Amino acid sequence: MRVIFMGTPDYAEAILEKLIDTKDIDVVAVYTQPDKPVGRKKILTPPVVKTLALKHNIDVYQPNRLRDEDVVAELLKIECDYIVVAAYGQILPKSILEHAPCINLHASILPHYRGASPIQQSLLNNDSKTGVTAMLMDEGLDTGDIIKIETIDIPKDMIVGELFDALTKIATDLTVDILKNFNSYTPQKQDDREATHCGKVTKADGLVEFDDAQVLYNKYRAYTPWPGIYLDSGLKLKQLSLVDADKDAKAGKIIAINENSIDVSCVKGIIRIYKVQPQSKKEMDVVSYINGKRLGLEDYLS
Repeated sequence: MRVIFMGTPDYAEAILEKLIDTKDIDVVAVYTQPDKPVGRKKILTPPVVKTLALKHNIDVYQPNRLRDEDVVAELLKIECDYIVVAAYGQILPKSILEHAPCINLHASILPHYRGASPIQQSLLNNDSKTGVTAMLMDEGLDTGDIIKIETIDIPKDMIVGELFDALTKIATDLTVDILKNFNSYTPQKQDDREATHCGKVTKADGLVEFDDAQVLYNKYRAYTPWPGIYLDSGLKLKQLSLVDADKDAKAGKIIAINENSIDVSCVKGIIRIYKVQPQSKKEMDVVSYINGKRLGLEDYLS
């Protein structure tokens, strides 16, 4: 079985590695995003998918625009049975969709959370369940017919990295299942009336206030480690837990100082904070931070 693979981040890397290691699957080409400058020194860095592909002597293509005529013409010359797409970052044109069945692995229970950040969105909404959808791609954004869905429960204290790892494991196994048993599945159309969407996460999304403890905690779960959550003052909240989701109180008041944490009230609910990071400084335990700021009980954290 000849497969063209398209993907870019860690999620895609794990799926590609599974395909490479699976007997009777031959990854004949990999498409990924162009190398990008990373870090303060802006060092040009390849996507992890590219690094893995080159390690296994697989041809790598990194077009800026997959829709360009010359890019499409080049791809159509590559014979394949399937095209597997996982967090690639570009929409496939009709001519490529017609080249071979294009299977997308989307990290949500479609039609919920179409778009760029489904894992974060499930945590922001405090969902109890999510999953991975294997989908037969069309010209829309995550709108194609559903081949199969695998689901997973979300523990109330699970953060995004842990959920990412769990969904990645599901996606790798699901990909091989779909490829090996493709003809036994009957794709089903999505109900567009149930569709929801989510965009790319930005640094600005990490701004929080002490208004609703549950909302703040959900943002912590969704945005740790990036972009992280922070107050308007720039103070980053690096480690915290939810104490109470319902109790009404005053926003930002320190109501308890514990051995290695403090409890801070919100307009609704209470948050327990363990570690913070002031602007331009290293991460530190929160008790040391408030001692340095001469803050105590009934004072306000800002």
